[in-house]
Formats: sequence, C-alpha cells, structure tokens
Amino acid sequence: MKETKSLTEREKQVLTLMANGYDNNQISKTLFISIHTTKAHVSSILQKLGVNNRTVASVIGVKLQIIDINI
Repeated sequence: MKETKSLTEREKQVLTLMANGYDNNQISKTLFISIHTTKAHVSSILQKLGVNNRTVASVIGVKLQIIDINI
C-alpha cells in the first residue's frame, strides 16, 4: 500500500462515495463532474493506494480514517 497523504480532497470525496456504494454515474451526478473525470479520479485513487479494486480502496480508506461511511 502506498502513502495515502497524496490523495487530494476531491479524491477523498470520490473515495467516500465509493465506500458508500456509489457507482461512477452516481458519483458524477453527485459531484457535478463528468464520467470521464470520475473514472480518472477512481484510477488515481487505486494507483495511489496501491490496490486494484474499489472495495479494497474503500476498506483502506475507512481503516486509515481517511474517509467515513454512512451505514
């Protein structure tokens, strides 16, 4: 796992929505960004966290208290 301090505020927003079960279309609509931009953020998050899927990225985000989820 790579350093998480390099996540931007927007990436943290995207990661939070991912952890809450939002798909790319829902993230795009919620944050008023294009689907292309959303996909770029997701890819960047996965790369920065050194993982290959959204679920693992979400778990890491919660465990390291980078994000909070609404259960």
